[in-house]
Formats: sequence, structure tokens, C-alpha cells
Amino acid sequence: MAPLHPIFWISTTWFAMGLPFVALSGASSIMYKNLGVSDAQIAFWTSIIMIPWTLKPLWGPFLELYKTRKFFVYTTQLFTGLVFGMIGLTLQLDQFFSTSIALFMIIAISGATHDTAADGVYLNELNVTQQAKYVGWQGAFYNIAKVFSGGVLVYLAGELEQRIGIQSAWMIVMFVYGLIMLCIGLYSIKILPSNQEGLKETSLKEGLATLKDVIVTFFQKKNIVFSLCFIIFYRFAEGQAIKITPLFFKAARSEGGLGLSTSEIGLLYGVFGAVAFVLGSIVAGHFVSKKGLDRTRLMILCAFFNIPFVAYALLAIFVPTQLWIIAAAVAIEYFGYGFGFIGIILFIMQNIAPGKYKMAHYAFGSGLVNLGFMIPSMISGVLSDYLGYKEFFIWVLFATIPAFVVSWLVPLKGKEEIKEEQKN
Repeated sequence: MAPLHPIFWISTTWFAMGLPFVALSGASSIMYKNLGVSDAQIAFWTSIIMIPWTLKPLWGPFLELYKTRKFFVYTTQLFTGLVFGMIGLTLQLDQFFSTSIALFMIIAISGATHDTAADGVYLNELNVTQQAKYVGWQGAFYNIAKVFSGGVLVYLAGELEQRIGIQSAWMIVMFVYGLIMLCIGLYSIKILPSNQEGLKETSLKEGLATLKDVIVTFFQKKNIVFSLCFIIFYRFAEGQAIKITPLFFKAARSEGGLGLSTSEIGLLYGVFGAVAFVLGSIVAGHFVSKKGLDRTRLMILCAFFNIPFVAYALLAIFVPTQLWIIAAAVAIEYFGYGFGFIGIILFIMQNIAPGKYKMAHYAFGSGLVNLGFMIPSMISGVLSDYLGYKEFFIWVLFATIPAFVVSWLVPLKGKEEIKEEQKN
């Protein structure tokens, strides 16, 4: 039997990769906002729970030593589904915030493990040309999950809030998250490539020795300092803007916000954001697939990624009442995000991952990408409270400057060098 087309497993795997990540970093913010938690607490705690996506390289090498990557993909999908169900139940408790945050942290650990294994499947199943070809689709389905989580499910929560109350509404939404992850897990058991042999079990001592070698060889890579600066600063502005934007949309107009309902926010992300996000990702995939990633293309990707934050600054300055104007701003930003995010994915895939431990080194790179998002997100709530929404989004525009600097200065590998490293 001929192997299935890669899109059959890339689509669901990257949707499952994006869904819990965005639930934790985005939808949970709206949930806590509606439940009366302050912006500063929301920004800090919904950022700190993302730390497993930064630390995942520490256990990445052990995934290469035990079981198959496919095993870790579907088991974490199933486990994440069950924990989402538990979160739904905790929302009825008096101590819902601390309990749900703890469970979200468990989901983050499971999700980070899933992502490491999924990246390993992608890097091992596809050659360099295919990786560039499907990176756009990879980003598209990740982005679909982002929009589905921040759009469709938030809209559902908003509609349910009016009928059954905030806590019950979000309990049902958490159950929906869980059901989706369980279904994808069962699908993955059948559909993921299974031609990878399970690796031989080794002792803990050998596993730790491998981890040490992974870390040492990672920091021995050519131009690693420049690469690390690029990875961390590419998302510096985005980490601040994306965390505060939904809170800005929800905040009362008397507080400088737009005063939108939960359903309206879901509609903006689920319709206008969805179309723009997917288009941006697919167009970017074609943009880089033929000639790869060179200096000019990287700068273009960086510009698409950062300049659209001007739209949110204008919203904060003029505070429009027309929903179509807000929708246009969301569409502009989401298209730019979908287009520009491809730059950092492909950079790590081709400039960081190749070599002996490509799965673990890709995990290191993507973990640091999350760190570049998490740190500015943690401080965004304090900055927003101190500056106010208008001044905060103006500051975000200045915060885009480091991304342009590192995109211009970071050394890039040529196609031949990448192919040679892929062979090793």
C-alpha cells in the first residue's frame, strides 16, 4: 500500500499542535478576563505556563531513545484531551484560577512533548525540498487551530455566556477542546507514518550523556550567537501585542478599550482572522519554496510580521466604533502574521536543526522561539496597565525594531550547505 500524502497527517498534527498552545496563550485570557481576573495577572500567568515549550529540548533527546515519535504524538494528544476535560470541571470551583492554571501547565508539558515528537516526524519523513514545500501548509493548519481556538470557540463561549453563565459556558468550551484532541489522537494512531523503527532502550546514564552531547553540539553550531539573537528578538513585539490585544478588545471604552463582546471578538478572529491567516501562510509557503530563504526574503517576511501592528496602534489611538474597521485591522495583522511566521520556522528548520540531532536541535530552536514570545508577554500586562492601551500599542511599534536588526544581520546558510548537513 502506497504511503498517504503528507498533507493527511501534517494537517491534523499541526492543528493538534496549535490548539492547546493557543488555548493557553489566547483563549484562556478572554476566559479569565470575563471571570474577573486582572490584566496583569492574566498576562503573567498565561505566559509563565508556556515555559514547557521553552524547556522541551531538555527531554527531546529522550524521545529519540525510547519508543517511536509516532507513539509520543498520539499519546500526548489523547492525554491533553483528558486534561482539558478536567479544566472544564475546575471552573465550577471557588479556587478555579489556581487550579486551572496548574492543569494548563500540565497541558503545556504534554503539548511541548507532542510538538517535539511531531517535528521529529516531519524532519525525518520529508526531505529538504518537501520541508520547504509543506512548511506553508504546516503553518496554515497551525494557524487554523489558532483561529478556531481564538475565533470559533471564543464565539461559542460568548453565545453560551448569555444563556448559561460565564463559568458553565467556558466549562463546555473546555470540554470541546478535550473532545477535539481525543478525536485527533485516535486518528493519529492510524494515519501517522509508521515506518520508523522504535529505538533501542538505553540506560538513564546514556540518555543524560546524549542530552549533554545535544546541548554541547547545539552551542557549537556555526554562527549560533547570531542565530539565537534572531530567534529571541524576531517575536519581541508580537509577544507583547498578541497578549494584550484581546484584552484591549474586551476592555470598556471608558478604560481606553473597544468594548467588544466575547462573541464579537470570536467573530473577528474566527472569520476575518481565519481567512487572512490561512492565506498569509499559504502565500508565504510558495514565496520561499522555490528559492529558499535568503536575506531579501527574510527581510520581507520580517516586515510582513511586524509592520501590521500599526493597525492595532491606530485602533488604540482613534478607538473606532465601526466593527468593520476593527475587522480590517485584524485581517491585516493576521495575514502578516501568517506570512511572516514562516520566516522563523524555516530559519530554524534549515539553519539550526540539520545535523546529528536534528529533532532535538529543532526543539531547542522552537523552544527559544517560545521564550522570545513568553518573556515580552509576561511583562506586557504590567506595561499595558502602566502606559494605557494607546501608549502601549505605540510602544509596540518601537519594539519591532530589534526584529529588523537581527533579520538583516543574521548569517544564512546556502542550499548546498543545508543539503550537505541534512546528509550527516
